This record gives sequence, structure tokens and C-alpha cells, in this order.
Amino acid sequence: MEKMKIGIIGCGSISGAYFGGAQKTDILEIKSCADIRMEAAKSAAERYGCQAVSVDELLADPEIELVVNLTIPKAHVEVGLKALSAGKHVYSEKPMGVSTEEAYKLVELAEKKGLRIGCAPDTFLGAGGQTARKTLDEGAIGRPIAGTAFMCGHGHESWHPNPSFYYDIGGGPMLDMGPYYVTALVNLLGPAKRVAGITTKAFDERIASSKGNEGLRIPVKVNTHLAGTIEFVNGAIITMIMSFDIWRHSLPCIEIYGTDGSMKVPDPNGFGGPVMVAKPGSNWTEVPLAFPNNARMIGVIDMVSAIRSGRKHRVNGDLAYHVLEIMTAFDKSSQSGQYTEIKTKIERPVPFPTGLDEWKVDP
Repeated sequence: MEKMKIGIIGCGSISGAYFGGAQKTDILEIKSCADIRMEAAKSAAERYGCQAVSVDELLADPEIELVVNLTIPKAHVEVGLKALSAGKHVYSEKPMGVSTEEAYKLVELAEKKGLRIGCAPDTFLGAGGQTARKTLDEGAIGRPIAGTAFMCGHGHESWHPNPSFYYDIGGGPMLDMGPYYVTALVNLLGPAKRVAGITTKAFDERIASSKGNEGLRIPVKVNTHLAGTIEFVNGAIITMIMSFDIWRHSLPCIEIYGTDGSMKVPDPNGFGGPVMVAKPGSNWTEVPLAFPNNARMIGVIDMVSAIRSGRKHRVNGDLAYHVLEIMTAFDKSSQSGQYTEIKTKIERPVPFPTGLDEWKVDP
């Protein structure tokens, strides 16, 4: 397979996982990186052995076929459109956009240009997500009828070095953490049909206490507690809470309840296990992981392999847009007082075959 040269735009804290993951495969090479802060790009380039360039220089490079967009959420669509306009495939950090209206611009332009778009998270391609998918597909708990998905904490202002954007447009618990949970659910259950949500925020302002931000007053521009129900096309009903307003809880990450048992799904913000199953009258039993762990960048590797072979990539734009539509439906439902119907119809991503080595996506 011909190695693909790629570029990274955005050299913040998450970029290290992508640079590191790229060193685990021989099907792609990071040629260049760029950031609005040139010193950040130079630091990453020196550490990982690529070129530090401006965004315009990266997009003008004819050797770069794919751009990995690691900018802040509000810039995902703007940078993605520039990359598509320059003739590059685009893989973005989550979320795809801060609204379905702006994200659809990416879908339209990619289709017009004959290019591909992809979007994190790729955690469902890890050992935990793929083992849960295999377990469910094999009928271990029968027909899925219900489930829960909870991500609850008290936000980022006490520990994160840059907490402000988590409370800005494009932030909040749903667009920040929701992609992991909703993508995991779609991988397991398929497309969603409708959402009923109630959303709110506990504080209009947060006071930061993280190092270097002590006393910083952060206006809260998004809802920080979102609760509701997702009905899936297959009939399963999932109860969800995404919150930055809860100090302590004992709720599970994801559980799926079927006609013949229950399944605990591991934290979707990770790649490992464990996966647990309980049959009627029995306690929880751990399911052996049937796939390698992998890590961030596996979605880009899958996208590159798919482009070269002509198949559909798993972490694709259709999936990302469907997930964004589900997530934004919570606020829409809360505001309207009615169900929000999900308009997009997609297929579940094709699962990995068993027997793959780590960082491999095809037999």
C-alpha cells in the first residue's frame, strides 16, 4: 500500500496522541504540522520529526493528501472547509461542528469535491468497543430493549490548563464528551430515531482554580446538564445524562439491557475493557477481549487504508453527522417541549474482523 503523507493542523495537548499513533503504522507519514502559534508547531515538529509550516503552506502542499484537524471545536468546520477546498481529505477531532447547519457544509463540499471526511472519536474501534459489538451481535443478551449512558462530573475549571472553551459555544458536556457515548451507542445499536431531552445549567459563571487560571471568571454559554432519552430505530430506548454539574455519583458509563441478559460497556473515552455480561439469575461475568486495544489515530489509519482500497471508512462523515444530530437534538427537544426526530439514516460502522494485530484495520 502506497504510504500517504498527511498534515496536522492544531498542535495542542491532544496532538501528542496523534503524533504518537502515527509512529505505530507504516501506511501514513506526518509530513507537516501547523498551528496559529508557530512556537507550538515548531515544538511538535522538533519532537516528532516533521516540518513546522503555516496553515496556508500546509494546505498548498501537493504531497499532503489528508489533513488531521485538531483545532478547537468552533474552528472545526472553518478549517475543514479550507482543507477540502484545497483538495485534501479531512479527519477532524470531535465534534464535527457546533451545529448541524454548519457541519452540513462539510458534507456538501466533500461530496462535491469527491473527497472524504472523518471525525473522532475512534475509541469504538478499540478492544472494548469492538468486543461489546461482537458480544451483542452474537446474541449474548438477546434483543436490546433498553440501556443507560451517563457521564457526570463537575467540569474542568479546577484542573484543566485552558478551561474556558469547555463552557463556550461548542463546549459543554454533550459536545465535549457526548461524541464518545453517542458514537459507542450507534456502533452497538445502529441509527437513532428520535430524542426527548431536558437541558439546563446550574451556574452562569464558573471560577477557575486550575494552575495559572486562579480566580478566572468563566461565563457559561452552554447548557451543562443534559438529560433525556434516545429511541433507536431498532426499538432500544437509552436513558442518558451528560453533566458538568454533579460533584459525585455512582452511575455506570454504558449498560445495555436485552431480552436475555445485560451488558456493561467500558468507558467509551478509552480503548480497553472490561466488557461484562450477566445472564438471568447470574452475576456479572467478564467477556475476554477479542481485539487489540489500539489508541487514538486508529481512525485515521482506517481512513487512509479505506481511501487506498476504495472501501468505506468506519469513522466516516455520515456517522459523525448523525451523532451530531443526536447530540444537538437534546437542546432542541428541551426548547420545543417535543420529541426531536432524527432525519439522517445511516448504517452501523462495519466491525473489525477478529485476528487483527494492533494498529491494523484490514486482514
